[in-house]
Amino acid sequence: NYFSWTILATMIFLFPLNIGFYKIYRKMDLKEAIVLQDFFSGYSGINFFIYISYYLFWSMIYNITMATVVFGVIWVFVTLFVVPLMFFENKTIFESIKLNFQALKKHFLIIFVCLFAAIFIKYIGIFVFGIGILFTYPFVNAMIYALYKSLFVEDKLKETPVY
Repeated sequence: NYFSWTILATMIFLFPLNIGFYKIYRKMDLKEAIVLQDFFSGYSGINFFIYISYYLFWSMIYNITMATVVFGVIWVFVTLFVVPLMFFENKTIFESIKLNFQALKKHFLIIFVCLFAAIFIKYIGIFVFGIGILFTYPFVNAMIYALYKSLFVEDKLKETPVY
């Protein structure tokens, strides 16, 4: 029992590192210099509490819905772009879920294929190469960012989502 609580606490406090991946990917797109502090951007100021609150909310629903498997997978798809929308566009959780659902309705096949491929590559790194997880773990985040960047036009030129 303590082990499961420890795992949950660890996952909650490591989740803001994913935000760092998104910031690094954005800086790579903008050809800006990347510094180590970018990796920890999810821990800065109020962001830390926002993202751990979101992850706690997400994981509670995910753990309940994974008992049915189907609803767990649906929950993952419905919340796929929530973190990038919260980070890059300062949307709330429920605004992000709404925008994510709209994008999912319009581009389901693209999102499904890309996410399936990203998860497949991630787990190939775990099972085939063992230590390969260090190289394939960020691949899912990279795929989510690439999808986000192509489905939601939010660059400096345009701020409205495309769907």
